Amino acid sequence: MATILLAEDEVILGKLVKEALERKSFEVLWAKDGQEAYDLFCSRQPDLCILDVMMPAINGFVLAEMIRTLSKDIPLLFLTARSETDDVVRGFEVGGNDYLKKPFSLEELMLRIKELLRRNSQPATTQTSEHYQIGKYSFSPVTQILRSDEETFKLSFKESELLNALIAYKNSLMPRKEILLQLWGDDSFFHSRTMDVYIAKLRKYLKHDPALSIVNIRGFGFKLVEENQ
Repeated sequence: MATILLAEDEVILGKLVKEALERKSFEVLWAKDGQEAYDLFCSRQPDLCILDVMMPAINGFVLAEMIRTLSKDIPLLFLTARSETDDVVRGFEVGGNDYLKKPFSLEELMLRIKELLRRNSQPATTQTSEHYQIGKYSFSPVTQILRSDEETFKLSFKESELLNALIAYKNSLMPRKEILLQLWGDDSFFHSRTMDVYIAKLRKYLKHDPALSIVNIRGFGFKLVEENQ
């Protein structure tokens, strides 16, 4: 039986979701503001978090960042009444794994939860290390810091995950579909375009080393090329 942290300040919706999850044999920790949710996370260590974006005390985006400092792997599902693309992208940047726009069906919520728990129980296909050296840069997936002699970058959660995947496939093809499924949960057009945006950001970070390049293998994926290897 998985334990789910539900952070939702709308009482009627929170009660409905809690009762629906409990009928499916989940243990539900319901918090009505961000601070209470964070305290419950620290004390109970749930298996998955459902976070409303707009909450008192601490909003869902900030709460996700706080949770990610304690756990890199726990699945985070955002509930949002907002439809703006920037809000969805921000949710992924702060460490979210999926999102649902209100209003939503309880059946769809159950499917998303089961899929996130399934994916989280499977071993990752990319390597994870405390530190990598690529060209003139050093990269720590744990601290999400990319550093060279000239500059230091604090990467977002998704930027760090994507760079970690590229390093795992260094000088080999990183399959687009496989990484989309692993990092975003599906290979939809929206997520594919989002990944392209993150690739462009990573190229900018790595531009000061001419021996490094991220090559687009059109229709198949990307390759992090380090010359003179």
